[in-house]
Amino acid sequence: MSRTHTPITDELADYIREVTLREPEPLLRLRTETQDHPHASMQTSPEQGQFLHLMARVTGARKTLEVGVFMGYSSTWVALALPAGGRVIACDLSEEFTTRARRTWREAGVEDRIDLRLGPALETLDRLLADGQAGSFDFAFIDADKGNYAHYYERALALVRTGGLIAVDNVLWDGSVIDPNVHDSDTEAIRAFNRKLHADQRVALSMATMGDGLTLACKL
Repeated sequence: MSRTHTPITDELADYIREVTLREPEPLLRLRTETQDHPHASMQTSPEQGQFLHLMARVTGARKTLEVGVFMGYSSTWVALALPAGGRVIACDLSEEFTTRARRTWREAGVEDRIDLRLGPALETLDRLLADGQAGSFDFAFIDADKGNYAHYYERALALVRTGGLIAVDNVLWDGSVIDPNVHDSDTEAIRAFNRKLHADQRVALSMATMGDGLTLACKL
């Protein structure tokens, strides 16, 4: 055990990937093809994707939610963890990006497990609540526009069951959260969100520091 974090150098990151990552070929292909995409930073890291897969398995997830699909990397990881009949309800605005996601889902053999809802995610989440689906989800992953994180979280918290898990990406925001000179709207939104969760007694809380930070909140 250690009381401090082990610094992750590039060499150590390569080692971690070498001895732990089990990336399916369709996901490796997607990551390779899109590594030079102008919005490549929006894609979940492979370590985080595999961690989401593990969390979905640990929670015994059958019904899951994703807010922010991009090109389908994280949703594929989660869908691969679901049993037969399992479902990911995936929310995104971009038909362009999710067209590539559909190809990855098809190549990975999980297209039938993913229900893509194109449109503003808050509207989709509110419809799910209005349809009586509160407390029916096992797992939720939030990785979308930062200004709405608190709103997505509140909807997700209502939608997941007691004991269900919510994972939220980018909570370290490339270190900007501790930079006193940075005050853009996204950074301030994440700072406020992190403080909100720290004080939220409705959940058990932890932050995994892999990638750009991944907060885990288990509904009590």
